[in-house]
Amino acid sequence: MSERILPEEFYRRPTLDVLEDLIGKVLVHNVRGRRVSGVIVEAEAYIGESDPACHAAPGPTNRNAPLYGPPGRAYVYLNYGIHYLVNAVTEAEGFPAAVLIRALEPNAGVALMRRRRGRASIGDADLCRGPGNLTVALGIGPRQNRASLTSGALTIEDHGVPTRAVTWSPRIGIRVGTTPHWRCFATGSAAVSGPRGRR
Repeated sequence: MSERILPEEFYRRPTLDVLEDLIGKVLVHNVRGRRVSGVIVEAEAYIGESDPACHAAPGPTNRNAPLYGPPGRAYVYLNYGIHYLVNAVTEAEGFPAAVLIRALEPNAGVALMRRRRGRASIGDADLCRGPGNLTVALGIGPRQNRASLTSGALTIEDHGVPTRAVTWSPRIGIRVGTTPHWRCFATGSAAVSGPRGRR
């Protein structure tokens, strides 16, 4: 395993700690020798069955089973029948929680990302702005559901990106559970997908 890849222990912690520490880490996907990656600049926490916005709110189901599994795995699901979204499972096995990756600053494979997005003229900051756009750009789909983030093709790595100031706000794009400030993003990043101020 590459020394850069975050180990399972990184994820086996309180979700909000993992969330903050993921800002500045690098999401990497290698497919058939083609590497694409981006620096995580925006993410959100979903924590436990008491969180009405978490997929675990109704209790265990076939769909949300990865949330209850080992930390450091990917939870990939289809959102509103349109886009796949990628999450990093956190906390101890048996406790459902995860961090949704919402936006990246691209740093490898930008030309391939543009082809996947089907928009040759799109700016770098727009390529992976939003959780559905970044999975298209990185080629992430249902095959990556339950995949280990500590080995294999889909990983999250520490590239020594300097620590950046972060801002916390309520989560966005949901109708329930909007009170907790469980969205964290790199202050000032042009790639952030939603409001860029504290609310």
